[in-house]
Amino acid sequence: MINLMYLVFIAMMALNMSKEVLSAFGLMNEKLVASNTIATERNSAFMTGLEAKVGEQPAKYGPLKAKADTISALSDEFNAYVESIKADIIKSADDPEDYETMDKPDALDTKFFVSGKPTAAAGEFLEKIATYREGVVGAIRSVKEVDGQVATNVETIFNTEDVKDRDGVSKNWLNYNFEGFPLVASLTKLTQMQADVKTTESKVLSALLAGQQTLDASATNYKAVVVPDKTAFFSGEKFTGKIVLARFDAGLKPTAVEVNGKSEFEVQNGQIVLDFPAGNVGEREIKGELQFKEGDSIVKIPIESSYAVIPKPNSAVISADKMNVVYRGVKNPMTISIPGVPSVSAKAPGLKSVGGAGKYVMDVTTVRAREVNISVSGKLPNGTSVSDSKKFRIKDIPRPIGTVRGEDGAIKMSKSGLDKASIGAILPDFEFDIKLKVTNFKFKVEGQPTIPVNGGRLNSRAKSALKKAKRGSSVQIIDIKASLAGNSGYKLKKISPVIVELTN
Repeated sequence: MINLMYLVFIAMMALNMSKEVLSAFGLMNEKLVASNTIATERNSAFMTGLEAKVGEQPAKYGPLKAKADTISALSDEFNAYVESIKADIIKSADDPEDYETMDKPDALDTKFFVSGKPTAAAGEFLEKIATYREGVVGAIRSVKEVDGQVATNVETIFNTEDVKDRDGVSKNWLNYNFEGFPLVASLTKLTQMQADVKTTESKVLSALLAGQQTLDASATNYKAVVVPDKTAFFSGEKFTGKIVLARFDAGLKPTAVEVNGKSEFEVQNGQIVLDFPAGNVGEREIKGELQFKEGDSIVKIPIESSYAVIPKPNSAVISADKMNVVYRGVKNPMTISIPGVPSVSAKAPGLKSVGGAGKYVMDVTTVRAREVNISVSGKLPNGTSVSDSKKFRIKDIPRPIGTVRGEDGAIKMSKSGLDKASIGAILPDFEFDIKLKVTNFKFKVEGQPTIPVNGGRLNSRAKSALKKAKRGSSVQIIDIKASLAGNSGYKLKKISPVIVELTN
């Protein structure tokens, strides 16, 4: 009897110990669930913050957000799947809050095992783990901002290969971890798996932002920039200035830009492209501000600089806008200026000012010489006089070429085409777009007398002679006379003729 009572006492002690262990698992599960809730809120807050960063700097943080979305999607999907398993097996418990009654393994064993062999549900569970593991590892290894050790940890934590027990016996991962365990222990293991998912997600998200911040702070993003005390120095002066470090960020784009009253500027590789009129000669200011959005605030960075328009000259700059010579018979456009001089005086035969900014035209039609000299003078802002001169060659307009219906030289044409065609003259490859007006020409049909024609089309006599012409015979358009549009007094060189072979 004493021995029997002793055995009962020992059994009661074992029963009490078992209940304490079950309660410990339950309490651990509660703490893990609470921790997972906090991790979820933390990760959600990170994604919200990253979303705000994308709104502030889309070029910089947009790619990070896309990578974070991939990790979050994989984590959310797997976490929801594990939660569905937990919800399914907890139904077998009489009271989900009484952990001491959750000592049976039946719920998960029935779901995952039949006669010790994995079920279809078990296969799905392993497949979901593999999908999460491989998806997250692949995403992490493609992101340079995240340490590769994080991917290695994921591979280790979510490894489902066979494992060895402490006796060295190899066992199936699913059987080893879930078969025969009390319900509360399996719930805790599944919750721990969710905690590992949350921890992995948190590490990756934190590493993404930390990696971008490290990249931003890297010395490779800085360049040495020389900042002179002024942007123009005269000959004989000393150069003075500073060297500063400037950070170049291709993804950085201000919320707003304002420079000298203008607010529309192109941003290229994080650099604002300035493009506005330089203004008159002298010192000019650049003033404005850059605005960056940071959270709910706008950070304003002032812009203050200056530049000089045109440095001190040592010679005049005189150039023909279209050529290095000037032509008789046309108004040659000229630009004449002296760098650093607001206004200049230019003198030469036929030279005339046509507006500001050193614009002139030169008409040398009546100049008989072969060269013309242009003299230029002016005063610097400090009162010093400067002057210079330059010679230009004078040439006649090149010899024009006669045309029939826009064609020149020896051409083929039908009688009807020639009858209606206009006779013209052109200056091919000439720098000026000059219109020539044919005033008269001579029309010669093979075997017939030459017929004079006024204007640029065949008259009745010429048309009659054309009708008598035979197929294959030649018609000559010779002695073409033309005048310059706007300068009829200029005598052009002899115009080349056109030979037409009749095709019918």
